[in-house]
Amino acid sequence: MKILVVNAGSSSLKFQLLDMENEQVIAKGNCDRIGIDGHASAKTFTGAEYNADCNFPTHTEAFEKLVEIITTGDTKVINSMAEISAVGHRIVQGADIFDKSCLVTDEIIDQIDNLAELAPVHNHPHALALRACKKVIPADCPQVVVFDTAFHQTMPPKAYMFGLPYECYRDYHVRKYGFHGTSHRFVSGELARAMGKNPEDLKIVSCHLGNGSSITAVDAGKSVDTTMGFTPLDGVVMGTRSGAVDPSAVTYVAKKLGLTPDEMSDYLNKKSGLLGVSGVSSDNREVQKAADEGNERAKLVSEMLCYEIKKYIGSFAAAMNGMDAVLFTGGIGENSWEVRQGVCENMEYLGIKIDEELNKNTRGKLMKISTPDSKVEVWIVPTNEELLIARDTLAIVEASK
Repeated sequence: MKILVVNAGSSSLKFQLLDMENEQVIAKGNCDRIGIDGHASAKTFTGAEYNADCNFPTHTEAFEKLVEIITTGDTKVINSMAEISAVGHRIVQGADIFDKSCLVTDEIIDQIDNLAELAPVHNHPHALALRACKKVIPADCPQVVVFDTAFHQTMPPKAYMFGLPYECYRDYHVRKYGFHGTSHRFVSGELARAMGKNPEDLKIVSCHLGNGSSITAVDAGKSVDTTMGFTPLDGVVMGTRSGAVDPSAVTYVAKKLGLTPDEMSDYLNKKSGLLGVSGVSSDNREVQKAADEGNERAKLVSEMLCYEIKKYIGSFAAAMNGMDAVLFTGGIGENSWEVRQGVCENMEYLGIKIDEELNKNTRGKLMKISTPDSKVEVWIVPTNEELLIARDTLAIVEASK
C-alpha cells in the first residue's frame, strides 16, 4: 500500500510518498512559494531529482505539479494516482474538537477551516490543501487528517486551563492546546520499544527541540502536560519565538514601541528568541558557534535555553511523581551535543547522568546516552512525523473497510 503524506502551509506543500509494505520513502519534495512565483523540488529513492520554477496561483496547481512529478519524467515512481491507497494530512490545530486522527469529509474540512482563528497561519491553508487534493486524486481515494494537538487532549483541566476568567475558556476556547503532538507521540512510542517496555509502564519527558521547541510529560503513553500553550509561542525560548514571558512585559513593550496587537504578536513570534537575544541568528548552530567564539549574548541565550529545558524537566518529573526517561528529538535535540549536555549537567539529584563522550559523538540516531548507573535513562530518538501520519492513515483506512 502506498500512502501520500502532505504537510501544507500558507505558501508551501511538502509531501512524502511511502510504501507501507516496508515503510520506505519512495519520493519526497516541496512545492513552495504558492501564490507568489512558485518553485518545485523533489527527490526519489533512486536519487532522481526535480527542480523547476512553476506557476502556483493556488494549492490546486501545486497538487497538480506534485502529481506530475511522481507520475512522469525522471522522478516517476508510480504510473498513476490510482496506485495511491490514501492521503494523510498534517493539521496543526484541532482544538478540543479532534482528539484523534479521522477520515476526511466536507464537514471535517469546514471544521478545520472554522478553527483558523486559533491558527491563522496554518488551518486555512490546510483546508485549502484538503479541497485542492479532492480535485486531483481519484474520487475513491480516502483522505485522513492527523492533528498536532490531538495527542495533548489527554491533559487534565488543571494542566490546560489558564488563570483567566472562566468565560475566556467558555466563550473563546482560550486554553493550552499544545503542539508537536505527532512528534511526541512518535518518539515516546519509539523509546518504549527501544527500552523493551510497554508505554503504559513509563514516565517520559520528551524534549522536541528545533526552531520551534516543546517539552511534554508523557505518563503511561499519554500527554499530561506540555510547554506550548494556546499557540506555539509559549514555553522555552526558540529560534525566533520568545517563549513564556510575563504578560505585563508584553503590554509594557507594546506601549513603549507603539505596537498594535498584531505587530506585537509578530515581534514575539518572529523577532525574539535566539535571534532577538543573540542578535546573531535564529539557527542554534550559528548561535553556538558565536558563543564558542566569545559572543556574550549568544552565550547568554544558549544558557537560557538549557536552563529553561532543565526547569521543565524537573517540573514535569514532579507532575508525574517520577520519571523513567528523558528523550531528545528534533533538529537541535538530535544533533546538538552542547544543548543536551547543558540540559543534563548538574541533574544528578533527579537521577540523570549522561556519558559525556558518548553524547559528544552521537548525532541523529537512536541511542541511549546515559551512564549505566543513571537512575533515569537519557536517549536521543530521531522523530519521523510523516511516518506516524502514514501509519495512522493506514490504520484508519483499513478499519473503515
